[in-house]
Amino acid sequence: MKRIETWSRGDRGTRRKLPSLVPRSHRVTASGFRVASFIFSIALLAFAINFTAASRAQQRRNGAHSTSAREAFTSADRRLVERAIGQTCTERIRDPFGSTPIDEMQARPSLPVGNPDAVAGLRRAERVLPTTRRLVAATIVQLAKEYDHYGTAIARSRINAATARVEAVRRVRPDVDSRDNASVLLREPRTIEFGTIFLAGLRSDEAMISVLAHELTHIASGQANSLRPLFRAIARRAAVRTGLSIQGQRAEELACDLVGMTAARKFIRETPSWEPLPRRLARAVEHNCVDDDASDEDHLSPRSTIRALFALDVGLASEVLADGSLGARSIRPEWTPVSKSVLTVSTGPF
Repeated sequence: MKRIETWSRGDRGTRRKLPSLVPRSHRVTASGFRVASFIFSIALLAFAINFTAASRAQQRRNGAHSTSAREAFTSADRRLVERAIGQTCTERIRDPFGSTPIDEMQARPSLPVGNPDAVAGLRRAERVLPTTRRLVAATIVQLAKEYDHYGTAIARSRINAATARVEAVRRVRPDVDSRDNASVLLREPRTIEFGTIFLAGLRSDEAMISVLAHELTHIASGQANSLRPLFRAIARRAAVRTGLSIQGQRAEELACDLVGMTAARKFIRETPSWEPLPRRLARAVEHNCVDDDASDEDHLSPRSTIRALFALDVGLASEVLADGSLGARSIRPEWTPVSKSVLTVSTGPF
């Protein structure tokens, strides 16, 4: 990235060397030379004024005038984010449908495809996949607008192509060897591969939607990495607000997590429940509530991921900290289907 910026500055400087374009063989009288010099000076001055005005106009078009407003992040915001992280992980412990943390999943033995918890997770994933596709498409458009990547015909075409790839995904395939991971093969962009341990460990619709949305965002960017400019913009803002190093693949992974969290939040707003709103919001990220908080070259550590996500959306952090009795959208409880084995017992002969 630094090399590109350096090249751009050099290119602009070279194009401004207009005096070297005057032919050396052009002969004029002394008085004519003074007149020509005067006219030429006026032309240069006019060019400089126009160039400066155009540069400023371009900066305004690029959103430079609103950068400080967008990047505003106070000490109070930082404290709020840290409190929201603690509240999220507390809710996970209290929640009967709380997700298993990633480090606990990693320590578990592999689960066969026919394991009842894995089967239940697969059914949940298949049931919410159509809704998740719709929410992800809407979220990508929303973020593209928020981060100034939707303002031109080319940008809109790129985003529309990305959302079309999302809509084409049709299958969730369980895989024992994937264990606590979910993944996609971009040469087979209609299938999400889901480890059986991961399927079993995500025990709510909100958690499942956030992970499915993450994988759908990888598919949206595609083999051409068409969403890379958006990923980098998201990563830059997160890095400014957290001080974390978020470059390369880390930028894409964080952006996918942001889409997942935002899609889950949209789902919560569309599906009122008796459950407290902070609890439902926590489910979108609480699988990152680990004790072994390790990172790698391609990913932030799980708890740093939560920190970056709340820093990007301070409003969500505030909602997580809201009073549960006030934050609940109490219209109807979420219905949980009774398992087949329970039905067999309840309907058997007395």
